[in-house]
Amino acid sequence: MLHIGGINFDLDFFLRYLLTPPKSIWEGLWVTIEVSLLAQIAGVMLGLLVGLARLSNITVIRLGAALYSWAWRGTPVLVQLLIVYTGVAAAGIYRYPDLVIGPLVVPGALQAALITLALNEAAYMGEIFRAAIQAIDRGQTDAARAIGMRPWGALRWVILPQAARIILPPLGNEFTLMIKGTSLLSVIGVRELFGTVQNINSATFRTFELFLIAAIWYLALTTVLSIGQRFLEIRLSRHERTAATVPANRSLLSRRV
Repeated sequence: MLHIGGINFDLDFFLRYLLTPPKSIWEGLWVTIEVSLLAQIAGVMLGLLVGLARLSNITVIRLGAALYSWAWRGTPVLVQLLIVYTGVAAAGIYRYPDLVIGPLVVPGALQAALITLALNEAAYMGEIFRAAIQAIDRGQTDAARAIGMRPWGALRWVILPQAARIILPPLGNEFTLMIKGTSLLSVIGVRELFGTVQNINSATFRTFELFLIAAIWYLALTTVLSIGQRFLEIRLSRHERTAATVPANRSLLSRRV
């Protein structure tokens, strides 16, 4: 036990739980990764639809998407989470029963958490997709249509691949925020990493040590994600330079011939 400036810090407890975490912490960490990944994937897919709706020529669709983005981006995730899970049930609209999928049982609280995080993420990703698509030169779409591509084909094969370079950095930032945001899920009983740490704290009362361990685990997750994002950005940058160099070399060879 260390006594620093009136603070009691159990170094043995800290090192034991940090270096050899109990099974419950591993399970909480896995729930954090699962929820973050699933909600992010769903948020990206919904966000693409929201982004396209924001660019629609149909006024009702465009305004509806703008209203959706405004509402979900303008309210705290914690409030949204409580409305989707507790508020909806209290109003008698819907209660989340446990969902059985084969050998898996998905608790109602976990379902509400996934829905909330995905819908919240879709609002932000919708704006990112909208900005990225608008950043692509209009001539790219016109050229694709000129060679006979339908609108969806031009979007799928011409616009979105180029927009991916613009989307990747903010997408990485959004995923980082998603991982950190899962710590809010403990308020509705989801046993992710922070909820598990809180549960252990109620039995051991080593609050500072346990919260510090949780912070280190979140930092490790976001650091790994940042390294992966940087690796993808470098690969994408090299691919673009190669794609730009090959046509130049080909034209040079043609002139030599």
